[in-house]
Amino acid sequence: MRAFLDACIAELDAALRVAVAGAGAAARPVPKPLCSADNAETWNLSAEAVRVSARLMRVNHTGEIAAQALYRGQAFVARDNELQARLLTAANEERDHLVWCATRVAELGHNTSVLDPLWYGGSFAIGALAGLAGDRVSLGFLAETEKQVVEHLEGHLERLPATDHRSRAIVQQMQHDEAKHQDSALQHGGIRLPGPIRAAMRATARVMTTLSYRF
Repeated sequence: MRAFLDACIAELDAALRVAVAGAGAAARPVPKPLCSADNAETWNLSAEAVRVSARLMRVNHTGEIAAQALYRGQAFVARDNELQARLLTAANEERDHLVWCATRVAELGHNTSVLDPLWYGGSFAIGALAGLAGDRVSLGFLAETEKQVVEHLEGHLERLPATDHRSRAIVQQMQHDEAKHQDSALQHGGIRLPGPIRAAMRATARVMTTLSYRF
């Protein structure tokens, strides 16, 4: 019982750090666009370009809040120690994305979503439910999540202003990392989820992205 309570306190602390106080420092520096050493041109965006970029990067930040919670929820109930370690490693790598997005949103003069604590709590619960369904299902859930995120980021690359090289560099690196997480989950035994579950995941993500784009 003591160990369980300690684990709960640790997760509460992680939730507060991620969804309220911010995730701290990233292990990797913010990606820089290859076309510019000093990124000077990224500061000369039109007002409309700034608005679009800031909202899209806020959505991406919310997605990383959800990713942190999903993986920690899955790890919290994981039966296999190796799987738990893999999930926590993925969560740590996602923390870089979280910090990068928050940094970029702030640079653009906007705020992250006020609904982030809600997204964290809901995503943690969903992750825990996926984990309770079994390790292969948990890995399949991770793989499907990352697959949908890669597609989502591709859509953002199409919508981000062509002149916002700094935001685009961040999204491109995120997309690369998410694809690796998807491949790793499948290689370690993740199963393909049933169609209705994949559709429900897409619908949930659509609600989250729509609301975080505005708030």
